[in-house]
Amino acid sequence: MYDGKKILGLIMARGGSKSIPKKNIKLLGGKPLIAHTIEKAKAAKYIDRLILSTDDLEIAEVAKKYGCEVPFMRPSELAQDNTQDYPVMAHALEWLEKNENWKPDFIVHLRPTHPFRKTSDIDKAVEMIAENPEADSVWTVGKPPVTPYKMFHAGEKFLKPTLTIKGEKETFNWPRQKLPVAYNHYGQVDVARYETIMEKKSMCGENIMPLFLEGEVFDLDSLLDWEFAEFMIKKGILG
Repeated sequence: MYDGKKILGLIMARGGSKSIPKKNIKLLGGKPLIAHTIEKAKAAKYIDRLILSTDDLEIAEVAKKYGCEVPFMRPSELAQDNTQDYPVMAHALEWLEKNENWKPDFIVHLRPTHPFRKTSDIDKAVEMIAENPEADSVWTVGKPPVTPYKMFHAGEKFLKPTLTIKGEKETFNWPRQKLPVAYNHYGQVDVARYETIMEKKSMCGENIMPLFLEGEVFDLDSLLDWEFAEFMIKKGILG
């Protein structure tokens, strides 16, 4: 709780990972991937309840072992390859209100593929949204390795610049230092108001406050990512 506001930590982890089979419970540094997120969330100052939304009984049992609530099982239609985050989060909030008469003020979205997030970033994100009533959400962001002003999408036959600057030509040929600074949404910690999700029907709303991350950000999405993460843990660089 922060200044009287109830705070839900929500982990969404389905069982059908294709890139890394059983990714969410695969051992990383000697413990299941999802355990890293649970431990960081439980060490945070303000989270009142930490809940898992999953369709997979094995993931649910592992999460319970590490102290995460699993009050319901996610319907299979919300656990498909093309399922977006919003309906999963809305389902969790609707279930809690209908079955437990419990409604949080802020929802902290914690993706299990970010095991190296800092607990201090969770705390900071909560403080930011609580202290800025005009904010719909807080997102963790950082500078991307390649600016989007130098990216293209494929047209019918030819490449088209993804971003342009009004009144300027060929800004993709400009030096990087001359281009506007852009930020990538990393998703290590996202916090949104209940009203943003349930009334505005959005994961973020229009007013997104940035929480700037420093250093490397790891999102485990491939076996190569996994092997590198194991290497970094063994070297004591990450953990």
